[in-house]
Amino acid sequence: MNIDWQELSAKSHYQTAQAIQEKLNQGDADGAAQGIEELIEALGRSEKRALKSQLIRLMMHIIKWKTQPERRSYSWVASIYNARDEIRDIQEETPSLTDAMIRELWEKAFASACRAAQAEMNRPAAAAELSWEDVFEAQYELSA
Repeated sequence: MNIDWQELSAKSHYQTAQAIQEKLNQGDADGAAQGIEELIEALGRSEKRALKSQLIRLMMHIIKWKTQPERRSYSWVASIYNARDEIRDIQEETPSLTDAMIRELWEKAFASACRAAQAEMNRPAAAAELSWEDVFEAQYELSA
């Protein structure tokens, strides 16, 4: 039985792993190898999507921070630092997702973050762009 590994891995990583195990149990090492290769690629795509999602979330909160200083809150501060932590965790778990990869995602992520922030704020964003420092290095704290 031929398996469409790409389709299966897009549906379920768990089912893909089960199908690989079944191929191994049947002694079909070549089929199992194809499944493993596709599963690795699918997991990489999944991690890249997670990285992009966290980058968008981070950028969105910074855009809101810059646009609505009167609405700044501790939850915004927590969200910014949490998203930074999540991005670093993803990068530690998947070393191929480097800072260079983040830079490749930057423009699309920023455009998505602007749309989301503007929809939440119901007004145009004050930030026409965000720098690396804005996103990953600046300190965001509420004044006492």
